[in-house]
Amino acid sequence: MYPLLLKAPTKDYLWGGNKLKTDFNLESDTDITAEAWMLSCHKDGSNTVLNGDMKGKSLPEVLKFWGAEALGENAAPFPYFPILIKLIDANNKLSVQVHPSDEYALENEGEFGKTEMWYVVDCKEGAELIYGFLEDISTEEFERRIKDNTLTDVCNFVPVKKGDVFFISAGTLHAIGEGILIAEVQQNSNTTYRVSDYGRLDKDGNPRPLHIEKAVAVTKTQKLTLPYGQIGEVKYVGKSIVRDLAECELFTAKLLTLNENYTIFKKYSFVSLVVIDGNATLIYNNETLKIKKGDSIFIPANIKVDLIGTAEILMSYV
Repeated sequence: MYPLLLKAPTKDYLWGGNKLKTDFNLESDTDITAEAWMLSCHKDGSNTVLNGDMKGKSLPEVLKFWGAEALGENAAPFPYFPILIKLIDANNKLSVQVHPSDEYALENEGEFGKTEMWYVVDCKEGAELIYGFLEDISTEEFERRIKDNTLTDVCNFVPVKKGDVFFISAGTLHAIGEGILIAEVQQNSNTTYRVSDYGRLDKDGNPRPLHIEKAVAVTKTQKLTLPYGQIGEVKYVGKSIVRDLAECELFTAKLLTLNENYTIFKKYSFVSLVVIDGNATLIYNNETLKIKKGDSIFIPANIKVDLIGTAEILMSYV
């Protein structure tokens, strides 16, 4: 086993832009590149390996060949590859939406639900997003406001800036706003219930479907109490800095500001690295791998790597 450099599948949703191609040098055959799935074993798009003996194989193929040892003991309780990591370029605002819990999604969608974390990589001045409700409302009011197009009157609009963090548990109403580029760590699920899409039409001239009944069934209509924004404990490791972004029973996400060097070793979990900015050299068994902004690396469990360089890296594991 060895660290894998991954190619990300991309999605051309109508609200996307082109920063993932122009700023992150990610390959895409479409004019719009809304999302890049930086770590994925999902049926709707999985990574391809770009280096070493496994070059050209999909990440699910490699992990099947390597076995459970590559994922580590912490992944053993999950009946599927546990996380999905994306870069999201919202050139326009996303629909107002919600994700179901595991229990509801397994019963109704045949896959697990979705809890996720957003890290704001960049945003335009004045950008904002929707994060829950301003105050507690009833389920009945929620449904009424969806149907009479007054839902945004009770949504919590939050101005955002680079470096902000939002934890979005299943059942949380949310929407990424225009001009925001986000790194997202989430459960390995692609189930989304739209409650409002601002009357937009898809590329064929049709309204995108809403999922009102399901959204009403799963949405938590109480005001959120979780902290958000410029949060997360910061620790210095030598000259490098590690900031806690999110930690729950599903995943852990940290931001590594690499200054000179840093060692990664997780005995019981694989580690995902997504390079947000800068350049570095990854050293494993006296072999080197040059990594840069836009690269994604999968490090198998119980493998030690050293990083040398100056970079900002999203580091995730279970």
